[in-house]
Amino acid sequence: MLESGSPAPPMVLEDTEGQTVRLSDYQGTHAVLVYFMRSTSCPVCNSHVRDLVNRGEEFAADNVRVLVAVPEDRETAARWKAKRQVPFPVLTGRAESPHEMVGLGRKVFGSMRQSGSILVDRHGVVRHAHGATMPTSSYDKKGIAAAIASLRTPA
Repeated sequence: MLESGSPAPPMVLEDTEGQTVRLSDYQGTHAVLVYFMRSTSCPVCNSHVRDLVNRGEEFAADNVRVLVAVPEDRETAARWKAKRQVPFPVLTGRAESPHEMVGLGRKVFGSMRQSGSILVDRHGVVRHAHGATMPTSSYDKKGIAAAIASLRTPA
């Protein structure tokens, strides 16, 4: 898993429309919070995404863009996004899962996909990185809030 203070990985993903999205596209203008879901069918992950949606105005006020990364293919991601009315870009990997790009692999004999989040500041530095095997502990709401608060304080 990535560590706070490390440079953001050169992630190249695809949104549900088929457009290329690079984490570096936001560099210089916005901080980016990426939430990595275990799967679109995970009820716990879906509740975490609902919280992110409910807090969308807070994130916008802090100049933080929210992205949701899923391990499924683009068509599955597009159906899920439409059904759940997710206003954020939903991203999939092109050649590999977005999860592996940040060190969220599979645990427990390869059967459990890890989920978690990263917050990258507008300079391309990871300010928060959290991952977990169990989805109930994958959404570090307090850690994300503290990392966003630290963006408001000059270094």
